[in-house]
Amino acid sequence: MQRGDLDDVIQMLREAKYPPRNIVTKLCEKAIETLTTLPNVVSVTPPVTVCGDTHGQFFDLLELFSIGGQCPDTNYLFLGDYVDRGYFSLETFLLLLTLRLRYPNRITLLRGNHESRQTTQAYGFYDEVLRKYGDAAMWKLFNQVFDVLPLCAVIGEKIFCVHGGLSPFLTSIDQIQKLERKKEVPDRGPTCDLLWSDPDVAPGYTVSPRGAGYLFGDNAVKQFNRTNKLNLILRAHQLAADGYVEWFDRKLFTVWSAPNYCYRGGNPASLLEVDSTCNTKWKMFEAAPASARGVVPDKTRVEYFM
Repeated sequence: MQRGDLDDVIQMLREAKYPPRNIVTKLCEKAIETLTTLPNVVSVTPPVTVCGDTHGQFFDLLELFSIGGQCPDTNYLFLGDYVDRGYFSLETFLLLLTLRLRYPNRITLLRGNHESRQTTQAYGFYDEVLRKYGDAAMWKLFNQVFDVLPLCAVIGEKIFCVHGGLSPFLTSIDQIQKLERKKEVPDRGPTCDLLWSDPDVAPGYTVSPRGAGYLFGDNAVKQFNRTNKLNLILRAHQLAADGYVEWFDRKLFTVWSAPNYCYRGGNPASLLEVDSTCNTKWKMFEAAPASARGVVPDKTRVEYFM
């Protein structure tokens, strides 16, 4: 697709109109072609604004860009979980994906635990795609895109970024680079851990109540940072009642970018601005006003609130 074609799709999506399936097919095929060439851990040059879960809250994504700056004027890194729970997962992911195709040096998309077949069948995206396109073929194509999204990023060689967290089976970034990512998210193992794990006050690694990934403590973070010569880890994955959480003497941050989560959480959301020297600054925002929101579809599925 040419730049003008992508610009037309971006404008359509910003108006909350989703493209016809032939256009989406071309977008996904081009995305698969380009994303497949990327390593598991991509390098990102600061300055960049880091964003956490958006979960189909499309009009809040537009609010995010209003607060943080439009792409390509602002560089962005999204940490995954674009779909499920919200009413407009299709529009949310397609806008970000089309921006990635149009401005490949300005926006980076990582994979979250919800970018998978099993999870999207349970928490809304599968049903939404069927409702909007009439069959499962487009959902299958989206999952092929999910399979080739990078797992992690490193900003300025100092800040490690991932959707979930650390794994007891991975001590170095070089090990992450060697993982086979181009497939469905496994139920267990190091790739699963990167997308499902959470920080915890208990030291070391313990079993996660989620049933996937691990809980990891202060010492695990310090060891990983020391081994890889990092200053900070950024992750998403967990609702933050105040919009963000700073852990372990500011060695790990949780970034949360879905305000009023599931349309009833009442929480603010955050963006993390990383400047050219890797200094960080929080920027907060609230849910888009009711006057800026679209019509909620008759059939919705928002059952999971964690």
